[in-house]
Amino acid sequence: MPEALAPLSRAATMAGRSLRISRRNTDAVITSLMLPIMLMLIFVYFFGGAIDTGAQYDSYVMYVVPGVLVLCVGFGSAGTAVSVSEDMKGGIIDRFRSLDIGGAPFLAGHVAASTVRNLVSTGLVLGVALLIGFRPAATAAGWLVAIAVLFAYVVALSWLSAAIGLLAKSPEAAGGFTFLMSFLPYPSSAFVPVDSMPTWLHGFADHQPITPAIESLRGLLLNQPVGNTAWIALVWAAGMLAVAVGVSGVLFRVRTR
Repeated sequence: MPEALAPLSRAATMAGRSLRISRRNTDAVITSLMLPIMLMLIFVYFFGGAIDTGAQYDSYVMYVVPGVLVLCVGFGSAGTAVSVSEDMKGGIIDRFRSLDIGGAPFLAGHVAASTVRNLVSTGLVLGVALLIGFRPAATAAGWLVAIAVLFAYVVALSWLSAAIGLLAKSPEAAGGFTFLMSFLPYPSSAFVPVDSMPTWLHGFADHQPITPAIESLRGLLLNQPVGNTAWIALVWAAGMLAVAVGVSGVLFRVRTR
């Protein structure tokens, strides 16, 4: 194999290892799959009738599904922090280093596995959404941009989770990161319009990274104007990815000295 392709081969091997471990950790997989679906069903059937999202939406399910898709990405990506922390604590890193597997392939493997898991879970959530009345009207171009936005956030949040896993001293501490990932969609436009929130919360809700992702997905999937929200979402994702990759590289070198 050419030397230039060796890191990609190692990353693919690490991704396969992470996916095999996921198959054995069925409780975590089921939780990450079912929790977004349960939240979607709760909001649609318990609270949807009491939430006014505006005349442009035929029903609450049309409004909430894009937010749940981003929430699903957050849940799935956050598990990367725990899996990275478990590897760091378990001492297997020394064995990987003896096999000439460095930090980049190791972390990229975890991120690739997270991406695959997220694609499966997002597809499942979207399938359930279609069953309960979600009817997207996206054009072919709209679907492509929506998929690009979701994919960008999956990769960015997975790398950010990998960095948290390196920073945490234990898998339990890394698991606390899932709280932040699951909290961010709430002070956004995921479940209710930002205008319905207290005035003092508008600034944070409008300018945090999750809101432009949700707004762009909502507009793209429903074939509504999106303005520059898709570009803002991609810039946020690119910024988070650049920071996470740089920080995780430094943290891996520090942890493995």
